[in-house]
Amino acid sequence: MYFLGLGLILLALKYFEFGPVANWSWTVVLAPFALAALWWAWADWSGYSKKKAMDRMQQRKEDRIEKQRTALGFTSRKRR
Repeated sequence: MYFLGLGLILLALKYFEFGPVANWSWTVVLAPFALAALWWAWADWSGYSKKKAMDRMQQRKEDRIEKQRTALGFTSRKRR
């Protein structure tokens, strides 16, 4: 996501011919978009995206269970 943000900023600077970016090649300005595409392809291929989604679901599940325990008046004690 950082590559996409950087690409949008560089694209705006190049389009409005602001600062030193106005003299840069379009290849350099558009490179962050290619890097973002490569990152997303790698994340999907390697399972990184799926693992992060599963971690978020597990955390939500644990938070929901803890909230219900607290609402019922049970305290969460860790096993020794």
